[in-house]
Amino acid sequence: MGYWASHYLVQHGAILIGVAEFDGSIYNESGINPEELLAFKENNPTHGIFNFPASKERFKDASVMFKKCDILVPAAMEKTINKKNMELLNCKIIAESANGPTTIAAEKYLTEKGVLIMPDVLLNAGGVTVSYFEWLKNLEHVRPGTMTKKVSLSSTFNL
Repeated sequence: MGYWASHYLVQHGAILIGVAEFDGSIYNESGINPEELLAFKENNPTHGIFNFPASKERFKDASVMFKKCDILVPAAMEKTINKKNMELLNCKIIAESANGPTTIAAEKYLTEKGVLIMPDVLLNAGGVTVSYFEWLKNLEHVRPGTMTKKVSLSSTFNL
């Protein structure tokens, strides 16, 4: 799960129990402090998270996503949750933070099983909106900070 999402959830009472990245995944039923994990990553940039000292279990792949949890946040790749692994999930809620992390077949199966799926288009709406404004700014070669002025000038009424 992305650092900012995990940090926010932990600040509001959640316990981060697992994280998956390019080099494998880590798990600690008692909790993983996202700030300590981020500091570890910054101090060990080429080593990923696999050797994070506070992890109790380590996996060479993304197997941590099959551990029992309340909220699973797939935050990196499309089609992470699919026909091959959908039956292995053990969560109540999937909060899609990546673009299209759940295939249609997996979504149907999990919904019928009672798993609440919060779609990426809702959870990523802020990021998509910001990306849209950046795209507009880049199309018109607008310098940073001038977008607000341009919008306010174009929206004034002539009475």
